[in-house]
Amino acid sequence: MIGFVVVFGLIAAVVLWAVVTYNGLVRMRNMVEEAWSGIDVQLKRRTDLIPNLVSTVKGYAAHEKGTLEEVVRLRGLAQNAHGVGETAQAQGLLGAALGKLFALAENYPDLKANSNFVQLQASLGEIEEQIQLARRYYNGAVRNLNIAVESFPSNLIAGRFGFAKAEFFELESAAERAVPTVAF
Repeated sequence: MIGFVVVFGLIAAVVLWAVVTYNGLVRMRNMVEEAWSGIDVQLKRRTDLIPNLVSTVKGYAAHEKGTLEEVVRLRGLAQNAHGVGETAQAQGLLGAALGKLFALAENYPDLKANSNFVQLQASLGEIEEQIQLARRYYNGAVRNLNIAVESFPSNLIAGRFGFAKAEFFELESAAERAVPTVAF
């Protein structure tokens, strides 16, 4: 009888461990999804701001058409990106193009004094900061999930129930990591 109780206790402990581990993996996966949605919201705010910025600059720097068209093209590319890697690459290119746009503004003192442009620059600076915060939160959630998916013994539950590693939101080159310069 004591043997039966011990065996039953061990089975109950293993089942309880499996349930707790499974629920922890579900919680971490949901945190990754929530964190990605936070990045997505900030990236949407950024892409919504770009047409206003471009139209403001367009009036002052009409002959800089190539730079403006490139920003608009990359905005479209960023909006249509799918997945973490493709989105990171598109957003990195867009950030570099915005940096060029702000560098172009340095050549136009009237543009730098335009209150609408200054307000758009400030908004973009705030959004860039929020993107960085959201990106750090997302990468932390991904790190926690990936550790759980790969670590023993939770990897036994993760493999059995289809939990997979998530992709970090990383920018590939140093130029893409550069935040657009927002000077006042």
